Amino acid sequence: MTTRAAASAHDEGHAALLRRMFNAAVAAAQPSRCLAKYLPSPPRGRTVVVGAGKASAAMAQALEASWPDPLSGLVVTRYGYAQPCERIAIVEASHPVPDAVGLNAAREMLDLVSHLTPDDLVIALISGGGSALLPLPLEGLGLADEQDLNRALLKSGASISEMNVVRRHLSAIKGGRLAAACHPAKVVTLLISDIPGDDPVDIASGPTVGDPTTCDDALAVIRRYGVKAQPHALEALTSGRGESIKPGDPRLANCEAHLIATPQMALEAAAVEARANGFAAHILGDSIEGEAREVGKVMAGLALQVANRGQPFATPCVLLSGGETTVTVKGGGCGGRNVEFLLSLGIALRGHPRIYAIAGDTDGVDGQVDIAGAILGPNSLDQARVLGVSPVNALDSNDAHGFFQAVGASVITGPTYTNVNDFRAILLAAS
Repeated sequence: MTTRAAASAHDEGHAALLRRMFNAAVAAAQPSRCLAKYLPSPPRGRTVVVGAGKASAAMAQALEASWPDPLSGLVVTRYGYAQPCERIAIVEASHPVPDAVGLNAAREMLDLVSHLTPDDLVIALISGGGSALLPLPLEGLGLADEQDLNRALLKSGASISEMNVVRRHLSAIKGGRLAAACHPAKVVTLLISDIPGDDPVDIASGPTVGDPTTCDDALAVIRRYGVKAQPHALEALTSGRGESIKPGDPRLANCEAHLIATPQMALEAAAVEARANGFAAHILGDSIEGEAREVGKVMAGLALQVANRGQPFATPCVLLSGGETTVTVKGGGCGGRNVEFLLSLGIALRGHPRIYAIAGDTDGVDGQVDIAGAILGPNSLDQARVLGVSPVNALDSNDAHGFFQAVGASVITGPTYTNVNDFRAILLAAS
């Protein structure tokens, strides 16, 4: 085998391993593998299922398969993410910007739980994406207001936790309000976390858990990022009318929540795959946040230290991380935090011959594009330049998706039916 052919074979082998690690991370968070053991005992009364998020339909399907007793309910998922269910109604709605279908489903969901008794049980299936999929503005606000606010928040550079502080306080269903509507029934919430730190109040903006943040906190986020909000929204916050349901509220006394899948679980599954292929695996963190391009630079510095000096880890190894970075969209591209991270990483690595990487969203959608992420190799930047694509210009214009599409390195999964946030792996081959 020639030197060039050997290098090409290595590139393909390393890229294939990175993709298998990503697949292992997604598989570990499938509801069919992790939901059943968290189910409560059947109640004396009715069992009603509600839920929202990109994984909610798959969660409903897994619940039906493990629940022999009668049940009924409604969950809302993203367009294209429905799964066949017999007893639970599945509604598809828009994400990341909400639509009228989601609005009607949120109203129907509140009606569904409005006349329950202490003998009844509500099982809430909540995962990432639920904030947009359950739009129900406070009185005085309309769907258009919530849509505009979502668009502004998505472009602002605010973290997901900061965005959800605002969303909770302008909603009639988030921030514990759905659980309060279920009272006096027992509420068991099963959560798939897409949030750094796995705080239940931030997953889908916490419709079934108490919220310790306040209207003043929401106003602070709006001011910090210069988010344009309608006068009615500002009035709801300044007056305190938008205050959410707090921990300790007596309507939440019979509520409990369980995390059934988390980013850490996904990273650990990827680590097993790496070790099985002869690479030491190091999990750097499951809740890394910050501007995607800045995180890319930091990770590049760490990877170069490992590759060139064997510190703090020896090669061959894989550096794994999760969390949710942000992109402040200023150019004409469509953003995408995973690909922006990856392009920034690649520019900083300058084509190092032994470093490869993958970054992708475990829900299959990075930003507002139905592409999970991409794979970076030592030759990716040179391949783009040959095609007339400038890596620096692509990054400056927030068009990393366009960059990786040009070099044929996009990772496209279709709906994954789960969501445990971003997945990043940097592979360092032996010297």
